[in-house]
Amino acid sequence: MKMIPCFLKGYNKMKRILINSIFTVISFLGCKKDNADLEIPFCIETKINEFSLEACDNGANVKEYLFQNKTVYVFDPGTCGADMTSEVIDAECTTLGFLGGFLGNIVINGEVFDNAVFVKTIREL
Repeated sequence: MKMIPCFLKGYNKMKRILINSIFTVISFLGCKKDNADLEIPFCIETKINEFSLEACDNGANVKEYLFQNKTVYVFDPGTCGADMTSEVIDAECTTLGFLGGFLGNIVINGEVFDNAVFVKTIREL
């Protein structure tokens, strides 16, 4: 029978607990998601993916605004054509209207869109 000194009897158990604790902490740190992506509704992400296929090569982007007490998204197609419009949609992917175009529209839901508060650029394409 092998004799183990009394100060080493709990060593293997402590070693296993320490190693398991380290792996647990590392696994939680490795699973961190970007909060910005979590805030974008699924239908908006889907719309962005579709939009990226038809948008211009220059200047296309999607921006988030606060407008009429709601979060809205403006899909700006870029600069590849004259008189193009930017679609304004809400978080449920309902089209509220279009900005720009031949007439230079600036009104959405009866209110001038200049009153919108810019929040952030979601994507530049």
